[in-house]
Amino acid sequence: MFRRTKIVATVGPASSSEAMLGCLMEAGVNVFRLNFSHGTADGHRETAAHIRRQAEIRRKTVAILADLQGPKIRIARFRDGAVTLETGQRFTLDTSLAGDAGDTRQVGLDYPQLAEDSRPGDSLLLDDGLIRLRVLEIEGPRIHCEVRAGGRLSDNKGINRKGGGLSARALTEKDRADIVTAAEMDVDYLALSFPRDASDVEETRALFRAAGGAGGIVAKIERAEAVAEDETLDQIILASDGVMVARGDLAVEIGDAELVGVQKHIIQRARALDRFVITATQMMESMINSPQPTRAEVSDVANAVLDGTDAVMLSAETAVGQFPEETVRAMHRIIRGAERTYQSHPPSRQHEFFSQVDESIAMAAMYVANHLQGVRAIIAMTETGATPQLMSRIRSGMPIFAFTPHPRTQRRVAIYRGVETIPFDSASLSPDCVNHEAVNRLVQLGLVHKGDRLILTKGDYVRAHGGTNALKIVTVGEPIH
Repeated sequence: MFRRTKIVATVGPASSSEAMLGCLMEAGVNVFRLNFSHGTADGHRETAAHIRRQAEIRRKTVAILADLQGPKIRIARFRDGAVTLETGQRFTLDTSLAGDAGDTRQVGLDYPQLAEDSRPGDSLLLDDGLIRLRVLEIEGPRIHCEVRAGGRLSDNKGINRKGGGLSARALTEKDRADIVTAAEMDVDYLALSFPRDASDVEETRALFRAAGGAGGIVAKIERAEAVAEDETLDQIILASDGVMVARGDLAVEIGDAELVGVQKHIIQRARALDRFVITATQMMESMINSPQPTRAEVSDVANAVLDGTDAVMLSAETAVGQFPEETVRAMHRIIRGAERTYQSHPPSRQHEFFSQVDESIAMAAMYVANHLQGVRAIIAMTETGATPQLMSRIRSGMPIFAFTPHPRTQRRVAIYRGVETIPFDSASLSPDCVNHEAVNRLVQLGLVHKGDRLILTKGDYVRAHGGTNALKIVTVGEPIH
């Protein structure tokens, strides 16, 4: 069975060797995530080189996603190690305190504006919401709080404000330097952490292009204000090439009870607006230490697939877990099981009329794929990957094969749901034999057989964005022109 939903795996100490990267490719990874919150620029360059070398050796098309750290707000350090906060006690966050002077009564932090952003009555959440503080009083740089949910607190844990509203800019100075590094590495996608609105995405894209980056921009949806209004969410989606449902910080800011509904809404809006979507965070968390997932994790992954996500992402599971290869294989197995259970259905479109010819061709192809008996696959000859991306927004059991000569495009489409790439240079062939050779390529690979119907889309002119303007239905084994 053809697996449609893609797998993103984070690289870390458990998976950075060439041997393990190769094993993960064979297990089913489509995109490797390099987390710029950790490691060095040279280390990321080396990892990217390993990925591309292994992909070439194994004849796999695998994309690289560089994930910027963003303005993660953290407490400082404790003088004598981790402390235990008791529910009901007083505790102070002090932006003027020395970085290593924390104790059971107070701790410093790396975000001076927190005192300006906070108000009495606010809930501040530490360590992904495990510790909860209620703001009592603001005194200059000091935020006096009451511990509402206590526990063990160690160095450098993150801080969120329930409901969002922190004024931190999406791009830090470190991020700006990392954008240059990512451009030099020719990464296929650059993920922006904590965007507040479309302008943050546009600024990131401009910096990435100025540095020579050609990849797409992924907006991580993890701030409450990003999902508070549909208009803001839609503008962020439209400014991006794709979005990530970053459920860790998002759940802390909006509350666990709201997360599932918001996740489904983000996936639906991304598909309606013709952008891809990744679902991330704690999808197979127990497999950090266990060779088998929990039933709840199986359901979580399967439900994201059923909702229409393009990809599901592994974080610590493959970065530092004990069973990275087993985790990928388990996710592959769960995805295939989920994909057997749903039927294709008409798309949810944002508009009644299409504005572009290539969009019309893509939608027509998917309608035929879902309604004409005997169709087994779609061939989309593409320069940029735009047509197969549009096709991938429509649910169908048909594999979409993106035929392109460009390595960047081949890697770019690796994240699109239901799309596989075939290296193919139509410009090097006589126009009379292009269709025949394309179909013959699938026959040689054993992907289609005599009598199968295929849908073929292409443009009359090459090397042009949005150039797809023709659709043809052919039958394997019959004359093809």
